Amino acid sequence: MNLTVFGATGGIGQEIVRQALGAGHRVTAVVRDPARLAVGGDGVEVFRSDLGDAESVRAAVAGRDAVLSGLGARSRKDAGVAARLTRTVLAAMEAEGVRRLLLVSAGPVGPAPKGEGAVDRAARGLVSALLKDVYADLRQLEAEVARSATEWTVVRPPRLQDKPLTGTYRTVLGGFPPRGRFIARADVAHAMLRMTDDPATVKQGVGVAY
Repeated sequence: MNLTVFGATGGIGQEIVRQALGAGHRVTAVVRDPARLAVGGDGVEVFRSDLGDAESVRAAVAGRDAVLSGLGARSRKDAGVAARLTRTVLAAMEAEGVRRLLLVSAGPVGPAPKGEGAVDRAARGLVSALLKDVYADLRQLEAEVARSATEWTVVRPPRLQDKPLTGTYRTVLGGFPPRGRFIARADVAHAMLRMTDDPATVKQGVGVAY
C-alpha cells in the first residue's frame, strides 16, 4: 500500500514508518524537522510541513491508500494541538478524495472497560484529572473525525511504553480491554497497520492494550 504518516517523528509515528517499510509498503512521512526522522530507506518519502494549512499538505495525501496519524500533545502545555492539526489533515484528505484514516487517541477518552474494578476506575479518574486538557483535545479530535467523510478508525491505548514490539495485545471494538494498563508504542503502531485494511474497524473507536 501507499501510506502517509503524520506525526512521523513521534514515538508511535516512527514505529508506523519503520514497520510499514518492513512490510513492503511505500510511506510518505510528514514531518516538521526531517533531521528528527530516524527511519529511512528506498520506500520512504520525507515531506516537510508544519501543517499550517490543508493546501500545503494535499500533495502528501494525494493518491494514497490510507493516512495514519500519530499527532498529539507531547505534554499538557501542548493541549489543543491534536484537534487543530488533524483539521488540516481532514481538509487535505477531503480535497484529494482520500478516505481511509487511522488516528491515535487515548483509552480514558473512550468508554470504560466492562466490569472495571475499583482500582482501575480510581486510576482512570486520577489520570483523566491530571491530563484534563489533553483529553479534552482528544475528545474534540474524535468528534471532528466522526463528523468527517473519512473512513476513520480511532485507536485508544492506555499508558504508553518504549518497549520492543510483541505483536501480542488485545483489541476491543467500541470499548477497552479489561485491566488493560500498558502497551508499547511499537504495538500500537502494529495494531494500526493491521487495522488499515480491516473493514470491521471503520468508523470505530478501538481500545488496544496488553
